[in-house]
Amino acid sequence: MAVVLAADGQEAVDLVKQQGPPLDLVFMDLTMPRMDGREAFQQIRRLCPGVPVVLTSGYNEQESIQDFIGRGLAGFLQKPYTLKALGETLQRCARRRPAD
Repeated sequence: MAVVLAADGQEAVDLVKQQGPPLDLVFMDLTMPRMDGREAFQQIRRLCPGVPVVLTSGYNEQESIQDFIGRGLAGFLQKPYTLKALGETLQRCARRRPAD
């Protein structure tokens, strides 16, 4: 698995366009410059419909994920989160993915 970093939502979408499927996972913040997590999620979902997306935010989960219900959000981590919580979320996503 390769890790690719993006500075904001627009760069994330551009990188997904360049990388193309298959992607193992997208992990991004809900609040980003140029393009927020909601818009980036929608565009990434169009480009790679099956990729698991985990969102993180300082806002609480109930408020943050309302726009994503029924859209295949793989996980949510509320900031601040622990390394253990991050690891558990990533492992859960990895178990859901079919083996190559």
